[in-house]
Amino acid sequence: MITFESLNLNTPLLKSLNDNGLAHPTVIQQKAFSPIMSGKDVFGIAQTGTGKTLAYLLPCLRMYTYSKEKLPQVIIVVPTRELVVQVVDEVKKMSTYLNLIVVGVYGGSNINPQRLAVSGELDVLVATPGRLVDFISDGTLKSKSIKRLIIDEVDEMLNLGFRAQIKHILDFLPQKRQNIMFSATSTDDVALLIQKYFNNPIKIEAAPTGTPLKNITQIGYKLPNFHTKVNMLDLLLANDKAMTKVVVFVASKSMADVIFAELETYFGHEMSVIHSNKSQPKRFEAIGNFKSGVSRILIATDLISRGIDIAEVSHVINFDTPEIPEQYIHRIGRTGRADANGIAITFITKKDAPSITQIQGLMKKRIKIMDLPENLVISDLLTEDEKPNLFMKNIEIKTPKRENMGASFHEKSEKNQKTNQHLTRGAKMRLKYGKSKTKSGKKK
Repeated sequence: MITFESLNLNTPLLKSLNDNGLAHPTVIQQKAFSPIMSGKDVFGIAQTGTGKTLAYLLPCLRMYTYSKEKLPQVIIVVPTRELVVQVVDEVKKMSTYLNLIVVGVYGGSNINPQRLAVSGELDVLVATPGRLVDFISDGTLKSKSIKRLIIDEVDEMLNLGFRAQIKHILDFLPQKRQNIMFSATSTDDVALLIQKYFNNPIKIEAAPTGTPLKNITQIGYKLPNFHTKVNMLDLLLANDKAMTKVVVFVASKSMADVIFAELETYFGHEMSVIHSNKSQPKRFEAIGNFKSGVSRILIATDLISRGIDIAEVSHVINFDTPEIPEQYIHRIGRTGRADANGIAITFITKKDAPSITQIQGLMKKRIKIMDLPENLVISDLLTEDEKPNLFMKNIEIKTPKRENMGASFHEKSEKNQKTNQHLTRGAKMRLKYGKSKTKSGKKK
């Protein structure tokens, strides 16, 4: 088996890897090392949980050269604040024996301390696209020493609407630089970025798109409605002792809050919730509590389905089946990481059938449907969305045709039978007086 020592790593990096208990590179780490070290542009396709962060960090840190100016040499762009914090933490772990300064910046927090950090000494800058553009626009970021730009989860950033910011960043940075980009999928938008900004990139791939991690057991339960899904979730969390660290994915921010309220009575002390409407401190607290084991259950939107590295997740539960098949792959990738086994459970209602068909087609693998537990309470209560639409039958009243109907209901009186004939003055006089009158007033 290949070890990190077989790669062209220096002593400080090997010592850092050893300190963190890492001895063997993953497939993407092996494949990415030499192409990135060559200095050429690189485009990597790798699923979540395959070790992408170290795949680009190790060669970049290996090529790091000390500079007295302490201006940023490497820019790393990621889609979320949580990923900024995670990548900064990884850089610090790997640079324990290097004289290196790393700074992370993101929106949703006070910009002034971040501006002060970016304008000071630093070697590696990790940022969300919007906040990075802020510092480009106001002149805070000095770009002359930047040698490498890394964009991670680029397909997700494009999905989140960061296309304009990414182009702004690519246009701003020095033309003479190395571009490194990682994505879970290769979309048309990603291809357009590569065509415009990359110079004959080397393409590397850890696994074909849609291939689920082999050590994840995938099962499904067919359930009739929302309240039965809540009962099923309650039953699993209460009785399955193997559920030591569970991520419950839901379709929306409001649904995350609803599920928390439904389960709060029994599991409130061991649950956390995370979605984009939560304040930044609350989001960090939720992730921190879940990572440390203070919380056993994390209710989340797809905000954390990409990139966030949480070790030892025993189960992923799709309370709502994702409509986008690739999103299913990202979600279940939260478990079964680092060669550990994991279980992914999906609740499937009748309306989810088309999505499940697409997911199985993408994976080329079927989700095993399980029998429902005998003690599961099947609810008859329906939400407003689940209630059938009742349509009143439109009864068309046919009116009889007017042909052959005859005259009106009554004849008009003689005085009302007007015509459009023009009468002379004499004719009018004769009608009024019986005889016409002369201009002198005498009767003729």
